[in-house]
Amino acid sequence: MAEQVLRTLMRTTDLIVAGFFSPAAVAAVGLADIYGRLPLWLGLGVGDGAIALSSQDTGSGDVANRNEAVSSALLLGILAGIPFALFGLVGSFWAIEILGAEAETVRLGGLYLAIILLTAPAYHVTMIAARSIQGTGDTRTPMYINAVANVINIGLTVSLAFGLGPFPELSIVGIAVATAIGDTLAAVTFLVVIHSSWSELALVRPTRLVIVKQLIVISAPRVAEGVTELIAEFPFNAILLAFGTEVNAAYHIGRRVYQQLSSPLSRGYGTAANIISGQALGRGQPGEAYFDGLAAAAMATLTVGSLGVGIFLAAEWVVMLFTRDPETIEYAVGFARAYAIATVLIALYVVLAGALRGGSETRPPFVAKVSGAVVFLLGITYVFGVSLEYGVVAAYVAIVADFAWRNVVVGAVYLQKGWLERGMAMMHERGSQLGDGED
Repeated sequence: MAEQVLRTLMRTTDLIVAGFFSPAAVAAVGLADIYGRLPLWLGLGVGDGAIALSSQDTGSGDVANRNEAVSSALLLGILAGIPFALFGLVGSFWAIEILGAEAETVRLGGLYLAIILLTAPAYHVTMIAARSIQGTGDTRTPMYINAVANVINIGLTVSLAFGLGPFPELSIVGIAVATAIGDTLAAVTFLVVIHSSWSELALVRPTRLVIVKQLIVISAPRVAEGVTELIAEFPFNAILLAFGTEVNAAYHIGRRVYQQLSSPLSRGYGTAANIISGQALGRGQPGEAYFDGLAAAAMATLTVGSLGVGIFLAAEWVVMLFTRDPETIEYAVGFARAYAIATVLIALYVVLAGALRGGSETRPPFVAKVSGAVVFLLGITYVFGVSLEYGVVAAYVAIVADFAWRNVVVGAVYLQKGWLERGMAMMHERGSQLGDGED
């Protein structure tokens, strides 16, 4: 959770600093972040494969398979990051322009996006390496590395944006340069740590296709989630931009409030559920894996749900940290409160999905996200917001309805327990021996 707080604080700082310049700058960073989340999802996807295999093989004690899986995942991440870097060089301005943004937003967003995509391979290494180490049960080392990298990132963001001390004043470009430097430093550090005696892991030459195949099978639905989110964000942001630049900026502010204050806790519980469920399966204890996921879900809904109440009550004060524009503040409060209401639903979904991923089951969260985004997020916003002219209020309702539906899909799959059998079957396929636990 601490690691996630620091990572999201870096992104939050980007948005706060952009708010000192103009609503167009806020919208530019927010729109660029849509595309920036695509390499994020690819890194998360391959990282999910790495953490699933790492946790399962840690539980079973199969060190050779674990090192093979981690090394293969890192190589996949580096190769998959290259196309993003190339796109950043040639298509960043076009990518912002097709969303219907104003000229200034296109200029600022294109510059920001080009720079952050150049370091996509390094970003993938950071994501995959962190989750691989977490799969062994060591969640502190990734926190230490990312903490230092993110503190450097935040310091450089402020310094380069405003030209503090010896640094030039680069505005939005400075924010992006700081992100690129932080991601590169983190990636290099992770590779050094894995190669050293600090980590239980070791880098080896990948040779087993069955492990690469399993990584792709586990990762593909997770990556597809990211593609779906990107596709859904296009029309959703286009609708909000039609309501006005201030409305779009408000959405990104309201979403960032949730991402900074409650999302890190949800993701922390989700990662923990992934690790302990995967390790229990590795020990040959599916019943314990099932119980651990439910226990983590209960903890998440109680703690994160309580935080959501606080966010709802303090929404107006919190959004004023990002902007002083009265119209933007009004809409941002609405988005922040919508996410506050949805917080308990988001926490439950993330934890149950995390436990499923510990059993190598990544398909149900993908189905949940696709159907939720199309039918609820986009459907409600367009039908009620545009066609029936209820306006931005429809978007608030759509956000809550989206996550409510996701829980229906993921919860039903979790309770049926088929994901436990899938995890054990994939371990047998790659030759990992189940532990001696009785269940």
